Amino acid sequence: MPTLLQVDFPYQGPWGEEMHTAMRGLAESIAQEAGLIWKIWTENQQTQEAGGIYLFADRESAEAYLAMHTARLKSFGVPHVNAKLFSVNTGLSGIDRGPVRGA
Repeated sequence: MPTLLQVDFPYQGPWGEEMHTAMRGLAESIAQEAGLIWKIWTENQQTQEAGGIYLFADRESAEAYLAMHTARLKSFGVPHVNAKLFSVNTGLSGIDRGPVRGA
């Protein structure tokens, strides 16, 4: 079953285009993760937070990625990572044009 992963963490920049340039290699690496269908990168300069919304093919892939990504963020000096996992109801998501497989 598709699984959505929501992650956010304290982040002090760069933002916008500078973030795009600085994180391009990381984005290309994330694109190769097992089970990843897509990721939406999030940033909020006012609250000094960044993160992402991910869709994985299954919960196991999402959990494995979360463990690896949390360790990576902590190695970058991020003090804490907030994360939530959700199962995706593809039938209802499809009615509302959600970009999920099986919808």
